[in-house]
Amino acid sequence: MVQMCTTGQAALPRRSRGRRLALLRLVLVAAAWLPSAACRDVTARKYEYEEDVYLQLDGSATVYVNAAVPALVALRGAPLPLDPAARLDRSDVRAFYEGPGVAVGAVSLSRREGRRYVHLRLEVDDIRRLGELPPFAWSRYRFVDRAGLWVFTQEMSAAAGQDAGPAGWQGDELIAVRLHVPSRVPFHNSPSRTVERGNIIAWEQPLSARAKGEPLAIEVHMEQDSILFQTLALFAGMTMLALAALGGFIWWVRRMRPAIS
Repeated sequence: MVQMCTTGQAALPRRSRGRRLALLRLVLVAAAWLPSAACRDVTARKYEYEEDVYLQLDGSATVYVNAAVPALVALRGAPLPLDPAARLDRSDVRAFYEGPGVAVGAVSLSRREGRRYVHLRLEVDDIRRLGELPPFAWSRYRFVDRAGLWVFTQEMSAAAGQDAGPAGWQGDELIAVRLHVPSRVPFHNSPSRTVERGNIIAWEQPLSARAKGEPLAIEVHMEQDSILFQTLALFAGMTMLALAALGGFIWWVRRMRPAIS
């Protein structure tokens, strides 16, 4: 490849050719490394159950669930077939998650490492009542006003404890709960101690620990004004300040005009 790139470059000074070759090698190394690094980052973490909660300040939420069928059976007692060759009906998945105050949106299916996975979206009227549904009954949700902040807690306790059969798990599988919050976060208890881009806070637990019912406690404090509202208020304030400055400048010009003439 180097010979191909240097063909026809004999007229260039040797130093210039060397710099171009060095830059080309750097680009090729980066291009070869970046995809493999991304793949390692994605495949290294095997999530068998995930909840992504997009919480609103009025207590409503959009919840995305992505889970392996064996995990749903073992953790939540879902009435779904464990045989990966058996027919998996989307309507059965939908029926399992339907309930008061919840609208089940899109339901899709996939397969990975010989296991079936379900993916669905839920529109929740009140996150505080989500634990009344069987799929979420292992969690107790709270969303309260405390000292001028909204405080969200989720206490995840015992799993269903059902036998999922030979699911093919290797022992390094994980479950994850991710909270997407609409405002600034003064405090949270995630072990990562970070708030990711887009105000995402994540908690993880080994699948084996979750199956044993080891508790998972989630707590987040958030401001009562959304980031969007704060941004719009700041923009409005800056606009008013700019208009006031413009008005003052026009007034000054009009006042100075008689003196100048």
